[in-house]
Amino acid sequence: MTTARYLDGTTAAEPSYNAALTGTVNPARGPGGTLRLARTSGFDSLDPGNTYYAFAWNFLRLFGRTLVAFRPAAGRAGQQLVPDLAESLGSSEDGGSTWTYRLRRGLLFEDGSEITAHDVRYAIERSNFRPELLSGGPVYFRHHLDAIDAVEVPDPYTLVFRLPRPFAAFDYLVTLPSTVPVPQALDTGTGYAARPMASGPYRIAEYRPDERLVLDPNPRWSAETDPVRRRRARRIELELGVDGQEVDDRLLSGAIDIDAAGVGVQPGTLARILADPGLRRQTDNPLIGFTWMYAINAKVEPLGDLHCRRAVQYATDKAAMQDAYGGPLGGDIAGTILPPTLDGHRDVDRYPCGPQQRGDFDRATAELADAGRPGGFRTRIAARVDRLKEFAAAQALSASLAQVGIEAEVVPFQSGDYFDRYAGVPEYVHAQGIGIIMFGWGADFPDGFGFFDQIVHGRSIKASGNHNFAELDLPAVNALLEDGARATDPRTRAEIWAEIDRAVMEDASICPYLHAKSVLYRGPRATHVHVSGAYGMYDYASLGARADTR
Repeated sequence: MTTARYLDGTTAAEPSYNAALTGTVNPARGPGGTLRLARTSGFDSLDPGNTYYAFAWNFLRLFGRTLVAFRPAAGRAGQQLVPDLAESLGSSEDGGSTWTYRLRRGLLFEDGSEITAHDVRYAIERSNFRPELLSGGPVYFRHHLDAIDAVEVPDPYTLVFRLPRPFAAFDYLVTLPSTVPVPQALDTGTGYAARPMASGPYRIAEYRPDERLVLDPNPRWSAETDPVRRRRARRIELELGVDGQEVDDRLLSGAIDIDAAGVGVQPGTLARILADPGLRRQTDNPLIGFTWMYAINAKVEPLGDLHCRRAVQYATDKAAMQDAYGGPLGGDIAGTILPPTLDGHRDVDRYPCGPQQRGDFDRATAELADAGRPGGFRTRIAARVDRLKEFAAAQALSASLAQVGIEAEVVPFQSGDYFDRYAGVPEYVHAQGIGIIMFGWGADFPDGFGFFDQIVHGRSIKASGNHNFAELDLPAVNALLEDGARATDPRTRAEIWAEIDRAVMEDASICPYLHAKSVLYRGPRATHVHVSGAYGMYDYASLGARADTR
């Protein structure tokens, strides 16, 4: 049996403001009590091959393991790649066209059956090459492999990926939850989300979608073969569909330990925290690697006109949208799509909105005149009503656009089906005249390709579960992404990501308004708490809880 060396490297930090940005608060080794979490809405899917929410990718690591993972550490150290199911990072001897991974021996599913390379290959097949079955997750493997036949399994413990074109960052792809192994005999298609088979330290004991999820220990998991995780909670309980303010109230009262959404407390809670030194010491305010932005869909008229899109950009009151997130604690006003946490970010702004960031209405009016629409136009804004900050930002956007005659109705949706049924379905967007789509985006992996590919590459447009909300298909941008995929020099890659940012902003198809920060609150019962550099929120696979006293 291969023994895994744990890669924690924990640096203990006393509970204090921002302590979890650089160290681990309340470090713990052994199992404690019940870890209690809550969230405003449910999962888009509990199926590792059919999910695209950042919190879900973070959370699913409690019961699902991938070929490669990120080091369980605070800050930039948490972006370091480490082997998980695999014995080592991928090896390539031909410049990135062929990648080989060998699995650890002794890996078991929760039912005691052995995890093999066939289970990983099948997980990739069902999530990337069967869109009629699953459409909610990323499809990088479909884009980088001609077919599932390009994934070979020469023996039960080896996978060989043969790419038609080199991809220098392939190790990042195998961190995706679509490499969580799935036993084909137990796959029930879309029904698999109700009870995915566990390969990590916990298994699903109870799941009621949009209401409650309970995890208990997986008896077949062994710390000896897992370098990434430790089981620090006796049980994990996650309440779903809880009102945002109620989540905060439960956090501050100690009824729950962590808000699983990972996007921070509500604006109304900030004043209470900042006024109380005891509460403030339990908070962290990281720059989380997300950009809050909105897409402008050129296929919804009159936004096919570049001048109309630019009018929207100039008329945006970014300061009011920042206020919706709690002011500067909620993020830094953005002029670029790429966040400062990634190589390639440049401090530029193609559409400055005045010295106070309240909107440049003169330029917006001039753009409308150039479009032949001096009186403005009508459109609609899609936003998630249960994401209170996002919805308030959409309302602030609507109010600022109205200053130049653009009437933009805010249409409310719920998070759980935002991508699969509404904003992520181009046919629906066109039919409903939704020209502006609110969303936030973080890199699928901490690299410019992982940030841009799914939101600006033409091949990423999907009939459902689409995240290229602007439906961008710009040849120059597509070519730059392909160049970046092949580039092995970090400086060359960074320049390519900066050029993609500039090109998309020139097209006025996406308006970034905030480089997100969050005010995260860690309950005093929570143990082994640090902010992951890969996920921009608390590292859920590391968390534990103090022993129960009730």
